[in-house]
Amino acid sequence: MLEREKAGNVTDTKIEKASNIQTEKKRLSVVVPCYNEAATLDAFCAALTASFQGISKKYPHISFEVVFINDGSTDATLDLIKTAPQTSGLSVLAQVRYFSFSRNFGKEAGMYAGLTAATGDYVTTMDADLQDPPALLREMLSILFSGQYDSVAMRRVSRKGEPPIRSFFARAFYKLINRISDADIVDGARDFRLMSRQMVDAVLSLQERNRFTKGIFGWVGFKTYWLEYEHTDRIAGETSFSFWSLFKYAIEGIVSFSSTPLAISSAVGIFLSFIAVIFMIVLLVRAAIFGDAVAGWPSLMCTVLFVGGLQLLGIGVLGAYQARTYTETKKRPIYIVKEEGEIEQS
Repeated sequence: MLEREKAGNVTDTKIEKASNIQTEKKRLSVVVPCYNEAATLDAFCAALTASFQGISKKYPHISFEVVFINDGSTDATLDLIKTAPQTSGLSVLAQVRYFSFSRNFGKEAGMYAGLTAATGDYVTTMDADLQDPPALLREMLSILFSGQYDSVAMRRVSRKGEPPIRSFFARAFYKLINRISDADIVDGARDFRLMSRQMVDAVLSLQERNRFTKGIFGWVGFKTYWLEYEHTDRIAGETSFSFWSLFKYAIEGIVSFSSTPLAISSAVGIFLSFIAVIFMIVLLVRAAIFGDAVAGWPSLMCTVLFVGGLQLLGIGVLGAYQARTYTETKKRPIYIVKEEGEIEQS
């Protein structure tokens, strides 16, 4: 009888805790890094307004905050950040703030700045091109309110519309980095992710300048629910990520979360040294028996060029790590804000 009473008390506590989550005053912060998104901001603000209206009906205790980061855009992005929230009605539903960088510092810097400025109990990062549908926010909140997860992350189930060569290298990268690092990065993962305040604080505690946020999300841990959705195209404009910029981003991720390339360089060096010793013994024996120490110059030159190329590759790998150490020790700011402000209600 006593055991049943204890079990009942535990169940009542869980129900009461879940009920409190649904009624306590909470704030949802939406971080939106923008770079030349003038063509999409009006539609994005309208979609986000509709999403907030739907959330308010189901969770009237939730208030909203939107943090726009203008990452050195060269078009009218900053002007639209100041006007679109008013024309769409977004500034009526949410506190809207913006930060404009002095130049383009990259999306990683924009996300970090937004997470730093966000004050919400729950924080999400999303793009302004509507490839991250704001309509999914209500479902993401419902999953987080269950109390079983610390974050809800979006994962594309297909790469429809993406060039085949890009898809191939993307999948190869995810397989490689998960094999050689401790970071848990899911193939198809987007930066669209809703996180608890505790997880956001953990992400911000990593102060490195060379940031690879997908890896950081996986490295800090916490329990994540992966919500799958179909890939959607940009509503307007073109992506600022070229194949070369994505390649450099992949290298950044590998160097930031794995020292395996250094170990591979050392292993290759040991292997080639062993092969060199064998060849030296073969050549000495051949010269002693046949007295022919001159033949084989073409093969010798090929060997020298091959080994020299591997040496330069090893130096390059070492230099990549050393360059990032150099950047970290200078302790330059991750971003510089030129202008900031709050959008008044219309």
